[in-house]
Amino acid sequence: MPLALLALAVGAFGLGTTEFVMMGLLPDVADDLGISIPTAGHLVSAYALGVVIGAPLLAAVTARMSRRKVLIGLMGLFVVGNAASAFAPGEYALLAARFVSGLPHGAFFGVGAVVATGLVAPERKARSVSLMFLGLTLANIAGVPVATLMGQHLGWRATFLGVSAIGLAAIASLALLIPHDHNHAPRVGLRGEVAALRSLPVWLALGTTVAGFGALFAAYSYITPMLTDAAGYADSSVTVLLALFGVGATAGNLLGGRLADHSLRGTLFGGLTSLVVVLALFPALMSTQWSAALAVVLLGTAAFVTGSPLQLMVMEKASAAPSLASSANQAAFNLANAGGAWIGGLALAAGLGVTSPALTGAGLAVLGLGVAAVATVVDRRRVAAPASRERLVASHVPEHAETVHH
Repeated sequence: MPLALLALAVGAFGLGTTEFVMMGLLPDVADDLGISIPTAGHLVSAYALGVVIGAPLLAAVTARMSRRKVLIGLMGLFVVGNAASAFAPGEYALLAARFVSGLPHGAFFGVGAVVATGLVAPERKARSVSLMFLGLTLANIAGVPVATLMGQHLGWRATFLGVSAIGLAAIASLALLIPHDHNHAPRVGLRGEVAALRSLPVWLALGTTVAGFGALFAAYSYITPMLTDAAGYADSSVTVLLALFGVGATAGNLLGGRLADHSLRGTLFGGLTSLVVVLALFPALMSTQWSAALAVVLLGTAAFVTGSPLQLMVMEKASAAPSLASSANQAAFNLANAGGAWIGGLALAAGLGVTSPALTGAGLAVLGLGVAAVATVVDRRRVAAPASRERLVASHVPEHAETVHH
């Protein structure tokens, strides 16, 4: 695997850290700015909104630019957004800064995935994407806990300055390690990129992402009350348990990348099926502390096995112009985050029990399996149609049509 993938992983590490660290800093930010914790929660939504808007928008407007320069520019915007967060004088300024910080997120992963697959042989494409995503999963193990501790001891503003420093390191890595001979995108332009999104297989792949990762976030958004109220863990233990989720996610990401290079659809169906099983077993697993810890690891593993296959599938369905479709898949991940959390919250609000969000997640994972099955049928019909036409044409050609009579 080329060393250039390390540069992409460093950028992913910074993006993953700044995305998730706000959850741990909400009480500190709320106290400092004199706002309630629910109001401070809008800072999480502002970042997600930036991702959803920025992913397709920035990928589209940079369609004809050098991908190497695009990646460096996106990390530059990331540094600006986090530095602005550190110096924000009030709530609204911080909301705006968090929105700006989220803008480059999806486009970086989208364009980065295209660059990563272009650096390796075809049989290693999924593995290359998983190595870039490795930075994101490692952020949950190391980046977020360290950044949270920094914020608690040095102030939340120091955290965002630290994240800005990670962004500067990523810029230096990209400039040094991304080779110039892989930096130019095909000159399809905006029209070609948008045309790629009109394909039904692309939308089915995006739909699988929304349903599959919506299943994860339906449960993960409420993992803390499950661990404390159902499994009986103390609040102080939750941080360690969330790090276990990161361990599972990292293992699932690497496993998914390796397996998908052998069977893309097989890995996707296997990952979604395992996610259904894990989420369906969550109420039973949350009955004891040891099984609850195991459930957290299994949740991360099952969900992230599907990460690389889904990203690669979207890119393959839009192979003529993959940058916009690849970035749109990152927007789909964040829609899954918001939608899954909302659906899981409906189950809680209905009084179905503290573990009920996991069961709604299992239902979403089944929906993801259904969408993936429809996508498989559509693909097979599209492959079969040209072959059927060729056989039909051949059947109407006279046996001696090729003979020339004089």
